[in-house]
Amino acid sequence: MKPDENYMKSAFDEAFHSLRNNVGGPFGSVVVLDGKIIGKGGNQVSSHNDPTAHAEIVAIRDACKNIQDFDLTGAVLYATCEPCPMCLSAIYWANIKAVYYCLTRLDAASIGFKDNHIYEELDLPPGERSIDFLQIENPMSVSLFREWTEKNDKVQY
Repeated sequence: MKPDENYMKSAFDEAFHSLRNNVGGPFGSVVVLDGKIIGKGGNQVSSHNDPTAHAEIVAIRDACKNIQDFDLTGAVLYATCEPCPMCLSAIYWANIKAVYYCLTRLDAASIGFKDNHIYEELDLPPGERSIDFLQIENPMSVSLFREWTEKNDKVQY
């Protein structure tokens, strides 16, 4: 599989739009399926007051809306920068088959973004992370997952 420069240019167009119009950080992404861009996104974190409005998430949401499906099997994502852990997770959940990117998480860290820090945190046991992760027991836990397991009309994903 060879990257398409036009798709990456579209991702950079989204990034420059976000940057130049104070929409968000300097990141852009597009989702391509069967040779067609089906989703676009520039970073919108600051303009939407939404820490999840990263370019890849915005592009994935746009693609899913446009094809009216949460499954992007076979799609390829082009991103101006290596996806952060949140975006990486969304890429896996969407079943995207490949990701092309230019800048790295270390490049992002060099201009003040904490992508690499989060990658490092994920390697730590929950008790050693900078944010407390504490598992608690609740009697509803078992019934919640049992009800999902027994649900006949669920949409598995």
